[in-house]
Amino acid sequence: MSSTLADINSQIKKSEEQIAQLRKQAEELRNHERAGVIEELRKKIAEYGLSAADLKLGGARSPATKRGAGAPAAKAEAKYRSPNGETWSGGRGRKPRWVTEALAAGKSLSDYEIK
Repeated sequence: MSSTLADINSQIKKSEEQIAQLRKQAEELRNHERAGVIEELRKKIAEYGLSAADLKLGGARSPATKRGAGAPAAKAEAKYRSPNGETWSGGRGRKPRWVTEALAAGKSLSDYEIK
Protein backbone atom coordinates (compact mmCIF):
# COMPACT_ATOMS: atom_id res chain seq x y z
CA MET A 1 0.00 0.00 0.00
CA SER A 2 1.53 3.26 -1.12
CA SER A 3 0.37 6.49 0.48
CA THR A 4 1.31 9.98 -0.43
CA LEU A 5 2.21 12.71 2.02
CA ALA A 6 -1.08 14.45 1.24
CA ASP A 7 -3.03 11.27 2.11
CA ILE A 8 -1.19 10.91 5.41
CA ASN A 9 -1.74 14.59 6.28
CA SER A 10 -5.43 14.20 5.46
CA GLN A 11 -5.68 11.18 7.78
CA ILE A 12 -3.88 13.08 10.53
CA LYS A 13 -6.30 16.00 10.17
CA LYS A 14 -9.32 13.65 10.37
CA SER A 15 -7.85 11.95 13.42
CA GLU A 16 -7.20 15.29 15.13
CA GLU A 17 -10.80 16.34 14.46
CA GLN A 18 -12.05 13.07 15.96
CA ILE A 19 -9.79 13.56 18.98
CA ALA A 20 -11.15 17.09 19.48
CA GLN A 21 -14.74 15.81 19.26
CA LEU A 22 -14.03 12.99 21.73
CA ARG A 23 -12.35 15.39 24.17
CA LYS A 24 -15.38 17.69 23.96
CA GLN A 25 -17.70 14.74 24.63
CA ALA A 26 -15.58 13.62 27.56
CA GLU A 27 -15.64 17.12 29.05
CA GLU A 28 -19.42 17.33 28.69
CA LEU A 29 -19.84 13.93 30.35
CA ARG A 30 -17.51 14.92 33.17
CA ASN A 31 -19.43 18.16 33.77
CA HIS A 32 -22.72 16.24 33.80
CA GLU A 33 -21.37 13.67 36.26
CA ARG A 34 -19.84 16.44 38.38
CA ALA A 35 -23.20 18.19 38.63
CA GLY A 36 -24.76 14.96 39.88
CA VAL A 37 -22.03 14.44 42.45
CA ILE A 38 -22.40 18.02 43.70
CA GLU A 39 -26.15 17.61 44.08
CA GLU A 40 -25.70 14.32 45.93
CA LEU A 41 -23.14 15.90 48.29
CA ARG A 42 -25.43 18.86 48.99
CA LYS A 43 -28.22 16.49 49.97
CA LYS A 44 -25.93 14.53 52.31
CA ILE A 45 -24.56 17.73 53.88
CA ALA A 46 -28.10 18.97 54.52
CA GLU A 47 -29.25 15.57 55.77
CA TYR A 48 -26.43 15.24 58.31
CA GLY A 49 -26.08 18.95 59.12
CA LEU A 50 -22.40 19.01 58.19
CA SER A 51 -20.29 22.18 58.17
CA ALA A 52 -17.16 23.17 56.30
CA ALA A 53 -15.20 22.57 59.52
CA ASP A 54 -16.59 19.02 59.76
CA LEU A 55 -15.33 18.37 56.25
CA LYS A 56 -12.03 20.16 56.95
CA LEU A 57 -12.76 22.72 54.24
CA GLY A 58 -10.98 25.69 55.81
CA GLY A 59 -10.50 27.65 52.61
CA ALA A 60 -9.16 27.46 49.09
CA ARG A 61 -6.44 25.00 49.96
CA SER A 62 -5.12 22.37 47.66
CA PRO A 63 -5.67 18.84 48.99
CA ALA A 64 -2.00 18.11 48.40
CA THR A 65 -0.80 20.76 50.84
CA LYS A 66 -0.77 20.33 54.58
CA ARG A 67 -0.63 23.95 55.75
CA GLY A 68 -2.22 25.36 52.64
CA ALA A 69 -0.67 27.24 49.78
CA GLY A 70 1.01 30.38 50.95
CA ALA A 71 0.29 29.80 54.63
CA PRO A 72 3.22 30.98 56.73
CA ALA A 73 5.01 28.54 58.97
CA ALA A 74 4.70 29.12 62.69
CA LYS A 75 7.48 31.41 63.89
CA ALA A 76 9.86 29.93 66.42
CA GLU A 77 10.24 31.69 69.75
CA ALA A 78 13.32 33.92 69.99
CA LYS A 79 16.16 32.55 72.14
CA TYR A 80 18.77 35.25 71.56
CA ARG A 81 18.65 39.07 71.50
CA SER A 82 21.30 41.46 70.18
CA PRO A 83 22.24 44.68 72.01
CA ASN A 84 20.23 46.49 69.28
CA GLY A 85 17.09 44.43 70.04
CA GLU A 86 17.29 42.05 67.05
CA THR A 87 16.22 38.51 67.88
CA TRP A 88 17.05 35.04 66.63
CA SER A 89 15.46 31.68 67.41
CA GLY A 90 18.69 29.73 66.99
CA GLY A 91 17.05 27.50 64.41
CA ARG A 92 18.30 25.99 61.20
CA GLY A 93 19.67 28.08 58.39
CA ARG A 94 22.10 30.96 58.28
CA LYS A 95 22.89 32.84 61.44
CA PRO A 96 22.02 36.53 61.40
CA ARG A 97 24.88 38.92 60.73
CA TRP A 98 24.91 40.21 64.30
CA VAL A 99 25.41 36.64 65.59
CA THR A 100 28.27 35.83 63.21
CA GLU A 101 29.96 39.16 63.99
CA ALA A 102 29.61 38.60 67.75
CA LEU A 103 31.01 35.06 67.48
CA ALA A 104 33.91 36.34 65.35
CA ALA A 105 34.62 38.94 68.03
CA GLY A 106 35.00 36.16 70.61
CA LYS A 107 31.57 36.45 72.23
CA SER A 108 29.46 33.43 73.16
CA LEU A 109 25.83 32.75 72.27
CA SER A 110 25.12 32.45 75.99
CA ASP A 111 25.96 36.19 76.25
CA TYR A 112 22.86 36.92 74.17
CA GLU A 113 20.38 34.38 75.60
CA ILE A 114 16.94 35.70 76.48
CA LYS A 115 16.21 34.71 80.05
